Amino acid sequence: MSTATPGRRFDELTDPEIAAALARSPRAVLPMGSVEQHGPHLPTGTDFFAATAIALAVAGHIDALVLPLCPLGVTPMHMPYPGTVSLRPATLQAVVTDIGASLAAHGCRELVILNWHEGNIPSLALTAEHLHRDVGLAVVVVQACYVAEERYGPAAGGLTHGGKIETWSVLSCRPDLVHLDRAAGSGDRRLGELADRLRRDRSFQPVLTDVRTMSATGWYGNPEGATEQEAREFVADLGAEIAARLRGVLAALAEVQPGPARTASP
Repeated sequence: MSTATPGRRFDELTDPEIAAALARSPRAVLPMGSVEQHGPHLPTGTDFFAATAIALAVAGHIDALVLPLCPLGVTPMHMPYPGTVSLRPATLQAVVTDIGASLAAHGCRELVILNWHEGNIPSLALTAEHLHRDVGLAVVVVQACYVAEERYGPAAGGLTHGGKIETWSVLSCRPDLVHLDRAAGSGDRRLGELADRLRRDRSFQPVLTDVRTMSATGWYGNPEGATEQEAREFVADLGAEIAARLRGVLAALAEVQPGPARTASP
């Protein structure tokens, strides 16, 4: 993946550069995604390409390092497809806990977990609680996919699995992996939207077992017409919005629970 924001990626910096960055701003962003099928036109890494591209855009606004991506996630719904690799929730929690504890040992005080994959949400919520209470980090989990849906859903046909929003996410950083000419066989939109309403309901959480129940082809939506220019604008705009809202959340946290962990200025 191209480095859209030089000097932010943890894995591309030297040890002294990382030490200086954490001393200046003890804040890091951990992008989270998944490896799962996204139809015939998008790569299996769509979710982690999206998370990393947006994390880099956010980090430039809040002076944060971006951790090497944790690409695998909890995605049993997509296991019928050979392009899917799913972790157990306990495995994901252990990995993110170890990452957070390592960062804290080196002086990080604020961890932003920027997530694009909905199947990770329960595991990340539990891990964030542990990292805050037992490791001492101030933790904010950002569901970047939902921010994208709020801002771009009406214009892009909603947040669909393999639709325009996810296509933009990959086009912004790896256009060579997007094959719009192969985007055929979108699933029934009514069933797809029904399944999404079920799993995104705030009050009732049914368990869905197989993505094929909402789409026989595993994806639905309409990526037609997505361009690289739109994609770059999408990531830049989304990064700026998330950063602005994140500053507000971090400032509110500093007010309601001040303490030694809250040393970085928003």
